[in-house]
Amino acid sequence: MAAGLIAVHSDHMSDDGRGGQYYWCTRHHRVETDADVCPAKHVLGPYASAADAENALQRVQQRNEAWEAEDARWAGEGS
Repeated sequence: MAAGLIAVHSDHMSDDGRGGQYYWCTRHHRVETDADVCPAKHVLGPYASAADAENALQRVQQRNEAWEAEDARWAGEGS
C-alpha cells in the first residue's frame, strides 16, 4: 500500500454517535471496522483509528524487538 493511503474496509459509525473501532486483518492485509470485521483469529486490535490499525504490524515488530532485547539483557545477567 502506498505511503499515506489507508484502505478502510468499511466506515461504520456506531448507534451512539462515537466512531467504531478499527482492526488490522492479517488475512486480507487491510483495515476493518466493527461493521464488517473478520474473525478474531485474523485481526489485531481494536484500535481507536484507522491509522493505528494500519500500523499494527509495525507496533508488533517494535514490541517483539524490545522484548527480545530485554530477554537477552536478562539472560546476560545470570551468567
